[in-house]
Amino acid sequence: MTRGTARSGSTSAPRSVDVARLAGVSQKTVSRVFNDEQYVSAEVRRRVLEASEELGYRRNNAARALASGRTRSIGVVTLGTALYGPTSLLMGVERVVRDTGYALRVVNTMEGDPAGVAGAVDSLLDQGVDGIVISEPIDEDGIEGADGDTSLRIDVPVLVLGAPPPVSAPIVLTAGGGADLMAHTATEHLLDLGHSTVHHLAGPQRWYAARDRLGGWRATLTAHGRAVPPAVEGDWSAASGYRAGRELAEDSDVTAVFAANDDMAIGLIRALTEAGRRVPEDVSVVGFDDIPVAAYVSPPLTTVRQPFDTVAQEGLKRLVHAIENPGADALPPSDPPVDLVIRASTAPPPSRTTPAHGRRTASRSLGGPARPPLPNGGPSSPH
Repeated sequence: MTRGTARSGSTSAPRSVDVARLAGVSQKTVSRVFNDEQYVSAEVRRRVLEASEELGYRRNNAARALASGRTRSIGVVTLGTALYGPTSLLMGVERVVRDTGYALRVVNTMEGDPAGVAGAVDSLLDQGVDGIVISEPIDEDGIEGADGDTSLRIDVPVLVLGAPPPVSAPIVLTAGGGADLMAHTATEHLLDLGHSTVHHLAGPQRWYAARDRLGGWRATLTAHGRAVPPAVEGDWSAASGYRAGRELAEDSDVTAVFAANDDMAIGLIRALTEAGRRVPEDVSVVGFDDIPVAAYVSPPLTTVRQPFDTVAQEGLKRLVHAIENPGADALPPSDPPVDLVIRASTAPPPSRTTPAHGRRTASRSLGGPARPPLPNGGPSSPH
């Protein structure tokens, strides 16, 4: 039988009734299978999907939208940037949305445009999306809703990845928190090695994630009764890490640095090495993100791996549930484990240094250490 041709030999597009006839089920059962409803056995679902594949059946989404009041589309508001964190998170969202059977509509905002988020949301609502994902990592001053209110009013379910401006919606879900806990884990790793304190190469403080990582670092040192050195602020780039490294290399008391992302950590290591400060024999360095090149720089970088795909999968699952079950209780969130990838860029401080050849690359997942109190803390964002 030729795919896409009904059993009667007609060349017209196959319909759900044709799928039902071939699978030996009712048309209502076909509808239940394609709507991912419960109470359909695995065997029946298999027969329906095989029949639809054989016939080349595709759902009429336009008719379905008219019948259900939904367009089967999800909108995403995200910062237009090539930085690893936001880009990886958007790719994770795209993969998950594709698997849910929804269409994806993306609107990019530009850094420095206070009206960007509100305008992007309005554009997506005009397209009739069923839900919106907001992945806006920057604190923009002056963002207002259409009527001058300080909150964005959205009439569909919203999933927030990070901490954008206040949102008013039928349901607001959050995912991707925990940057403070990840920073706590990175800082505590260095303290556990015996360093008396840890310096911090921070990201730009307009970014929620940068503030959360700085807060987690500071709170960890405070909880351990250690001195809190002034943080050095970079701009996420390796060049800014290099500049910070030249500054930190002049201080002989610096034996450990936690960098807010891997690019800055790599630039930092280059500057330390040029200044004659060996990594990790003289200075240990921990990054954040676990970018693909982190395992191949010299020395391989100890870093905190961000669970971008896990965040996207859990967040979109909860958003789709909210879209398709209005009025039902939201699915509960779950905290992904903190994954500290230990490589060769960290070691005990110089007075306690062990032979480098005895160290091994490892990865450990850390589950639930209690969060230290964060001064002026807020929601986190994965970047």
